[in-house]
Amino acid sequence: MLWFALPWPPEGVPTQPAQDEVGGASPGDPLGWWALRLTPRVARLEDALLLEVSGSLRLWGGVAALQQRILEKNMALAPADIAQSAIGIIAVAHLRLRRQGCAVPTGGAAALPLPVLDAARPHVPLLARLGLRTWGDAHALPRAAMVRRFGPALRAALDVAFGLAPERYPWLVLPERFDEKLELPAHAESAPALLWSANRLLAALQTWLRARQQGVLAFELGWTLDQKRLNGRELPPAQSLRIRTAEPAQSMDHLRRLLAERLARTSLLAPAIGLRLHAVQTAPWQPGNAALLPGEQRVGEPLHVLIERANARLGPGSVRRPVLRADHRPEQRQRWEAVEEKSHPHPNRLPPAGEGATEHAPADTLAPAWLLRPPQPLEVRGGRPCRGGAALRLLTRPCRIEAGWWAGESLASEAGDEAVARDYFMAQGPAQELLWVYCERPTSRTPAGAAPRWFLHGIYA
Repeated sequence: MLWFALPWPPEGVPTQPAQDEVGGASPGDPLGWWALRLTPRVARLEDALLLEVSGSLRLWGGVAALQQRILEKNMALAPADIAQSAIGIIAVAHLRLRRQGCAVPTGGAAALPLPVLDAARPHVPLLARLGLRTWGDAHALPRAAMVRRFGPALRAALDVAFGLAPERYPWLVLPERFDEKLELPAHAESAPALLWSANRLLAALQTWLRARQQGVLAFELGWTLDQKRLNGRELPPAQSLRIRTAEPAQSMDHLRRLLAERLARTSLLAPAIGLRLHAVQTAPWQPGNAALLPGEQRVGEPLHVLIERANARLGPGSVRRPVLRADHRPEQRQRWEAVEEKSHPHPNRLPPAGEGATEHAPADTLAPAWLLRPPQPLEVRGGRPCRGGAALRLLTRPCRIEAGWWAGESLASEAGDEAVARDYFMAQGPAQELLWVYCERPTSRTPAGAAPRWFLHGIYA
């Protein structure tokens, strides 16, 4: 077996110990979750993180490669030192000596000083008066007398250190759901003031996502209020806001920007004293494929990132997108809807034909891109439509559209989309422009003897 001992709390994170000193609880166990990516056997001790890596050496390319990977400065929680040994309790002792600036003795477990052994710490003064200063000195004591005098814990720890008993640790298990809390070091008077502490929770969320090979689609940030009543009005115990993204994300940069925009538009009902971050929805993480040839890699942000950031900055309903409808009436073939957080997971893509997209009707080949809303009535002379005082020249045969009759008169009037019966033509105007016009066909609501009406519905570019 081969054990690695890493320092805990992690070195290189100066804000975390200071935060804990003033009462802030550390969110989750980011370093432990990160270590689970290297080996499934990870244990947390008081001041060290233990990794049993013998079963993972071949996967990571050997001891040196694994150590280099752990010591990489690619994350804020990267440890500054690693101690290793065939026995976990000895690896922890070596780590403690290094952190104290002491040299590791060469005599093995027997030469290690007693103060670096957890089970011996309560008895170090008494053991020193007895002339016992190393693990070997204590191990030489009679077993029964030692248990009566110092308890079974010290004897059991020495048995493990000298290979007489197996090591047993409570292994760290990655939680199925991310739901972490953080106590604020001071009351937050405004919502943007929560962002600094929320960054710690987002960093823990990123570590959890990478360990589980997941990407987050939605998370909820809540904060506990310090007051229950304000100006005689009952206050809720907490406030929260929910952030959604169109595609699973592991990088927190985009989510941090969305959170900052939302917090900037949020007002606290009372000062906040604690935070809670909950991953509402996750999905399997699928990293992007690398380009085969240089220069093929896409540059810039995805479209959904821009849309989500604009929606968060401008407010709900400010960003809209076109959505196709299964309707033959040209003015009803699409609608504009707000890009909300609960919208289609890909706001830059149109739904397929089976999800509301209209099938291509014969008129689709004639319809121009520019439609007039509402259609403009045309003057009729001698049964022919006119524009600008000149008759239009019809270039195509009629294309008939009859739709909307299934809605009924009452429903159609409420929804604003009435039944239509039209014959569409491509026409040429007096200035040689191409127009899209239609003639209304008589229906049951058309007065008897009324002349057909003509309308200009679109203009070709």
